[in-house]
Amino acid sequence: MTEAAVAVATTGGRVYVDKQSPRAYKALAATAEAVREVAAEAGLDRPLVELINIRVSQLNACAFCLDLHTRTALRAGETTQRLAVLPAWRDTALFSSRERAALALAEATTHPADAGAQESAYAAARTVLSDDEISAVIWVAITMNAFNRVSVMSKHPVRPAVPTPSA
Repeated sequence: MTEAAVAVATTGGRVYVDKQSPRAYKALAATAEAVREVAAEAGLDRPLVELINIRVSQLNACAFCLDLHTRTALRAGETTQRLAVLPAWRDTALFSSRERAALALAEATTHPADAGAQESAYAAARTVLSDDEISAVIWVAITMNAFNRVSVMSKHPVRPAVPTPSA
């Protein structure tokens, strides 16, 4: 079987759009880098950015991005407890008002057709986030949504984690 045939067989016939159109993917990656810088300049720490990335990926059912950003969040100091309850963030006191506002705004960005939720999320964000933070949260969510679409439509696989030796 040729390499191309193996790739088609393992992706269910899907085209890896990032590999098929590398110039477009590089532009998306450059946008993501600019958004990370904007988020940092706005004062969004890496754990909060990763919470946004994970929540958006949960809403979009993007297994590849969930795997990647969960590992990144853990490396950035996020706790397994907060990651475990993230889908139910509204029902726990583990998240600050700032984090709650950011998560609601990210969800509204991911599902913009829900005008009521969008208005509510934006109003809540206005009470605890600066204009720069609001902009950064929206850009983080927009970028994560784009990467989710790339991975979901390409059916990027989640590979088993390689165990690390105990210290």
